[in-house]
Order: sequence, then structure tokens, then C-alpha cells
Amino acid sequence: MTQQRDIELIGIPLEAGAGRRGCVMGPDAYRTAGLAAALSELGHIVTDKGNIAADKLRKADVKGNARNAATVAAWTRSIDKAGAQAGDSVPIFMGGDHSLSAGSINAMARRAQAAGRPLLALWLDAHADFNTPATSPSGNIHGMPVSALTGAPGLDFLFDGLERAFLPTEAFHMFGIRSVDGEERRALRAKGLNIVDMRQIDEHGSARLMAEIIDRAIEVNAMIHVSLDVDFLDPEIAPAVGTTVPGGATYREAHLVMEMLADCGLVSSLDLVELNMFMDHGGKSARLMVDLVASLFGRSIID
Repeated sequence: MTQQRDIELIGIPLEAGAGRRGCVMGPDAYRTAGLAAALSELGHIVTDKGNIAADKLRKADVKGNARNAATVAAWTRSIDKAGAQAGDSVPIFMGGDHSLSAGSINAMARRAQAAGRPLLALWLDAHADFNTPATSPSGNIHGMPVSALTGAPGLDFLFDGLERAFLPTEAFHMFGIRSVDGEERRALRAKGLNIVDMRQIDEHGSARLMAEIIDRAIEVNAMIHVSLDVDFLDPEIAPAVGTTVPGGATYREAHLVMEMLADCGLVSSLDLVELNMFMDHGGKSARLMVDLVASLFGRSIID
């Protein structure tokens, strides 16, 4: 039997952190694909908070290459506020590009601290998003949120005016990584982040590797924040993303990960990011993402 949860849907039409337009349509695509109904059918109490807007712009002190820095910082403030206002409910941050995680995870880290528990951020993504303005080849901030949240230099502007919750690098568990920039690779090695790349998944299987992450979370009674990027999935099954990378998770691998997370009962918040409907085929990717969220919140083959 699925445990009833209070779930808030928070729409974040943010695309300023990405290199291609289209993520702004993500929140409404999830609504059209039936996300609220899928969760309600599982017995959850679902409230759609609508789409939030960016905070007022402030001058951003940036050294290096960070496109739309002031705009993304304004969104970070609004997202952080929306997360803080979610109270004890489970917020689903419907994006929007992956730069939104700077705000969502900052808010969820503070919630975990207030509860006296650690936060484990599960990064389901083709990319590590560990660049900085000094290392990024593109300057797109959706490739920088993990660096920002772990206190890398050059990204303080994102948290201007916020109560900042620095996360240790060991709080992040990257799963499904298969595209990493050169400078980013060197930084990841130096910092020793927890990374499960697609080769490891091919060699050892997603069930075993995800079980190890979940066991660590259970051991320390962590709250789990899942940050799910569409490009975690293979583009053959989910083409609606501006940064496609072949060789991603299969349909069953992705559902298995969600089902295992549902079983552990520690998931407290969720990002849905990088859904670009300009790139989709008849809503295929949006419907798959909704199915994955339903698995994460308790849908099973046989109860």
C-alpha cells in the first residue's frame, strides 16, 4: 500500500540557464501529460501551486563565463522561497532547465538541517554539471549547479540575498553520467565526487549500484532529493532535451531506479528538468517522465 503524501507541484518556466530555448514549456507539458492525476490516483494529496516568477533582478558580480547570470540568480531566489514555503509537503519542482536545482536543493538542504538529518542529492543526469564560470566552455549555468551548491568559487552570485546551505561533495551521488568536459573531469577527480557512470551500470547493473546508494542513505537516515534530468534517459525513448547524449538509461532501468527509491521511503523532494517540448515527438518524453514520477511515488505492477 502506498503511503499517502502531501505533494506540491511548483512550476518553474526557466530557460535562461540553458543554451537552447524551449524548457520554459516544461511545467505546462507535465500538467498536460497528467502528472497531478497520476499522483492523485495513487492516493496522494496533490496541490498545483502554479508557475512561479523570477525575483527582481539585481546586479550579478560575475568573473568568467556565466550567461544570463542576473536572471538565473533572480530565479534561484524565487525557487528557494517556493521550496521553503512548501513546509512538510513533498515539493516537485517542474522545470525548466537544470540551473533551477541551485534554488531547490538549497531550500531542501535547509529543511534537512532543521530536521537534524543529512540531505542526499541523487543526480540522475548525463552530465555532471560541475563547471564554473572559469571552466565552462559554453557559459550556460545549467552546467554549474553542483559546483554552486558545494561552494566552488565564482558562483556566490547565485545565492545573493539567500540563507545559503553549503553541501559537502559527498552529499551528491551522480548516476548515469556519460558526458563530462575536460576541466570538469579534473575538478571531479580532485573533489572525489560519488559518480556512477554508464560504464559502471553496464558492468555491474543499475539495481546493485542504486542499492548501494540507498543503503548509505538509510544508514544515516538521509532525506533524498532526486534531481531527474530528461537526458538521464536514452534519447531513443526521451528525445525532448536540448543536450542529447546517446547511451542513456533504458525504460526498465529508469523505472527500476524509481521503484527502488519508492521502496526506501526517504525521497522528500524532486526536480524534473530539461524537458524541451520543441524536441519531443507527440508528447512522448513528457508522458514517460510522468510514468517515472508515478513509479517514484508508489505505482507498482502488483500492489
